[in-house]
Amino acid sequence: MEKPSTLLDKLWGAHEILRREDGTSLLWVDRHLVHEGSHHAFAKLAARGQKVAEPRLTFAVTDHYAPTRQRDRITDPDIARMIETLEGNARTHGLETFGLSDPRQGIVHVIGPEQGLTLPGLQINCGDSHTSTHGAFGALAFGIGATEVAHVLATQTVWQRKPAAMRITFEGALAPGVTAKDMALGWIARLGAGGAQGHAVEYAGPAVEALSMEGRMTLCNLSIEGGARFGMVAPDEVTFDYIKGRPFAPKASDWERAVDGWRTLRTDAGADFAREVIIDAADIAPTLTWGTSPEQAIGIDAVLPAPGSLGAGKAAAAEAAYDYMGLTPGQPIKGTPVDQVFLGSCTNGRIEDLRAAAAVLRGRRAQVPGLVSPGSALVKQQAEAEGLDLVFRDAGLEWAASGCSMCVGMNGDLVAPGKRCASSTNRNFRGRQGRGARTHLMSPAMVAAAAVTGALSDLREVMQERV
Repeated sequence: MEKPSTLLDKLWGAHEILRREDGTSLLWVDRHLVHEGSHHAFAKLAARGQKVAEPRLTFAVTDHYAPTRQRDRITDPDIARMIETLEGNARTHGLETFGLSDPRQGIVHVIGPEQGLTLPGLQINCGDSHTSTHGAFGALAFGIGATEVAHVLATQTVWQRKPAAMRITFEGALAPGVTAKDMALGWIARLGAGGAQGHAVEYAGPAVEALSMEGRMTLCNLSIEGGARFGMVAPDEVTFDYIKGRPFAPKASDWERAVDGWRTLRTDAGADFAREVIIDAADIAPTLTWGTSPEQAIGIDAVLPAPGSLGAGKAAAAEAAYDYMGLTPGQPIKGTPVDQVFLGSCTNGRIEDLRAAAAVLRGRRAQVPGLVSPGSALVKQQAEAEGLDLVFRDAGLEWAASGCSMCVGMNGDLVAPGKRCASSTNRNFRGRQGRGARTHLMSPAMVAAAAVTGALSDLREVMQERV
């Protein structure tokens, strides 16, 4: 009898062209997504006199440097140059381009699913670590380095060593006010920033199956913050309903054939995982980070942990994080004043995220300034059609254009030195949002709760005030 296979086994086997003696596989790439940071790879192609091997499978996206204001007159010459270089390379090689003036423009990991470029069973690469987002569709998706980007452009293949399979099962159901962001930060805090190192994580269980595609994307997006190579969720009816009718999705009779194939993309009963983790979803509280690593996270109702309580080798990092963040162990994290808020990113810049934040902000005034940057121009358009932009503006927050924005700060959207930001983004590293910036990661609704109170707050209590 054939050995039961994991979802990872099925996806890997479908794309493996050959395997070297050292175990490294040459994989076919179904979708290659490039952005402004891919200029080094295009330069290598130019130096060799090469063309992109499969231009119909390569898509160019302006996102990291995309200005969220005054796009018609970019004043920073470096930002203008980065954008012009990408769009010029795309023209040279005949690539489909989601440029700054394109009505479909947005963050690469938002528009891939939005456009139907992301489909179950595909192998997707991009020179960005959060490519893992696309794994929410039952795709094999991971970030690659500049040299690998050049290799994919030239050959439509990538060399990769197969990671070990790991399954994180969320049993039960999430409590009100708890989201996929809390699930992700929760498991990373529990297992550590290297807890899934060397593994591909498959998310499973009732709490995962109950998530929308937006929630599943958030969960897979943050996989790498726990050390995983990438994350995945087996496709189901939720997946198919999300994809159907999107511009690049299969049409007519091709759709039924595609869905029939996608239904097979599930881990077989009895398949072996190198590691299994089971988490009770009911134990997860609204969660946020307190330090400078995603693993330095606690529930909003907890106190800041003593460095010595965090385990071997983590005390020094905790002490350094407390010094940088201006916090003291033993104190409640709830009530910590914030200076500003940010809503957006490839982690939490989709329409569902904006709706969740708007539900908290509706009819209220923010006590601190903030920026809202939708994940794509189409998300922005939909939010405005629903009146969400008015909710944010009436609350006193700035409503801006789409892009990576303050998540990574490459476009000029920054947190000032020493300022504390409640953020719906994915990384709280030192200087991630600006030199000296103090970042607390949390769900969009928790960001909104911080905005209306001016402090890190329990979303459940803020929403209870409406009852």
